[in-house]
Amino acid sequence: MSAKRGWTADQMPDQTGRVAVVTGANSGVGLATARAFVAKGAHVILAVRDEIKGRQAMVQLEAEHPGAGVEVRLVDLADLESVRSFSHRLHGDHASLDVLVNNAGIMAPPRRLSPQGQEMQFAANHLGHFALTGLLLDLLEAGSDPRVVTVSSPNHRKATIFFDDLTGARKYSPMAYYNQSKLANAVFGWQLHSRLTAAGSPVRSLLAHPGYTATNLQTSAPVGMVRFLFGRVLKPLAQTPERGALPSLFAATAAQVAGGQFIGPGGRGELNGFPTQVELAPGAADEEIGRRLWDLSEGLTDVRYAFKS
Repeated sequence: MSAKRGWTADQMPDQTGRVAVVTGANSGVGLATARAFVAKGAHVILAVRDEIKGRQAMVQLEAEHPGAGVEVRLVDLADLESVRSFSHRLHGDHASLDVLVNNAGIMAPPRRLSPQGQEMQFAANHLGHFALTGLLLDLLEAGSDPRVVTVSSPNHRKATIFFDDLTGARKYSPMAYYNQSKLANAVFGWQLHSRLTAAGSPVRSLLAHPGYTATNLQTSAPVGMVRFLFGRVLKPLAQTPERGALPSLFAATAAQVAGGQFIGPGGRGELNGFPTQVELAPGAADEEIGRRLWDLSEGLTDVRYAFKS
């Protein structure tokens, strides 16, 4: 499957009446994703860690699209208590949800642990989204053509999940643990697809990646050579956040996509270009790895999925 040549956000179906949650929506690809949904009439929930930046983004979107339905809701995906609080509040205000874009992430910071004692990238990029998706699954199953889009990276293809050293206590490399989190995203997205399909659920799980896009992901957290490489050396090759958002938007709205597909840019090296289906690493669809990570994630988050058939 490939996208129609030159597919852009202008070709998104009308989203009027649909409710979309976008994590990390106050800047970069997340904000561009939210903007495209708003432009097509969706009610968009900006799930953000920084309330001030989130409200600035909301004001910007409302100025661009008067009368738009935009909410700002706080969630720190690295803190499972924050994720649970977000879900509880959302259930109080919404009876259904149509799209969840698991976009937020951090990249290659110095080693830190989450409030629950997990390595920060694994916690924020994977465990938080695993918990959030599970806690919102009932709202999604009540939605119309519901979809979960989890944002991974081509880096998942060269990653390993360090099951014997998840926190990096013995040996920590910022990029190796970033890559681990992106492989975890890919494994999760595929496992979710498999389990939703087996249950006969109406929810579709897809994966996407933005290619190489100019955002603060490469400069706000990384250390040393990672910051220099992505923030300066490669920056001239980067595409805009609006282009980087296209794979997620295509996965979330296009009629021709199917559950389990991985959507990325179709250009050389998947660095840029229009959205198309790209290759998922064999390890991401490995059933043993998938079951092991799923069971581990359930144990670490205390979130167990209840699939509606």
